[in-house]
Amino acid sequence: MFTSDGLGQMLNGFDACPWGAAAGRGVRPRGQGRGHAPLYTAEQRRRRDTSGWTLVQGVLAPVQFAIFLISLGLVLHYLYTGRGFTAATASVILKTGALYTIMITGALWERAVFGRYLFAPAFFWEDVLSMLVLALHTAYLAALFSGALAPHDLMLLAIAAYATYVVNATQFLAKLRMARLEARPGPVDARDMAGVAL
Repeated sequence: MFTSDGLGQMLNGFDACPWGAAAGRGVRPRGQGRGHAPLYTAEQRRRRDTSGWTLVQGVLAPVQFAIFLISLGLVLHYLYTGRGFTAATASVILKTGALYTIMITGALWERAVFGRYLFAPAFFWEDVLSMLVLALHTAYLAALFSGALAPHDLMLLAIAAYATYVVNATQFLAKLRMARLEARPGPVDARDMAGVAL
């Protein structure tokens, strides 16, 4: 938690960013935020709850995370031992395919709920970082198929892509937690925010 008032006020200015809530800053009863709109309007919540894309996202997210964990282990094994390049490469390709799938279906979900494919205000910063995650994964594929990078450098690029993926996944999990807190009756206090930071 930040203790500096100036820094805290500056960080609180980023309304769409979930990190303030994760750090326990700016926790106020529902409806009393200074210009802080809820994550979903009642109509958006209804569309979210009735969209088939919500279920698709709910299934794909843990599947992609499982693929990530396996792939991360294979990539780290290669970097440590110098063996298993083919398995590590195949796993990164599979992880990239899963990422593209969840990005496309996520855009369809966002369109169904918010009326736009990307950069809805409620998920603006998550979408911004998602673009970086996608760019790094795509750069890995481009470097692999063009032969632009040596195997060790390819795996370092995969690690960079995976690091951004972890930050992005944390953003989305924080928003999921925020949505659950908004759906609960009664005031929100600091105890309700426990567990947001991953």
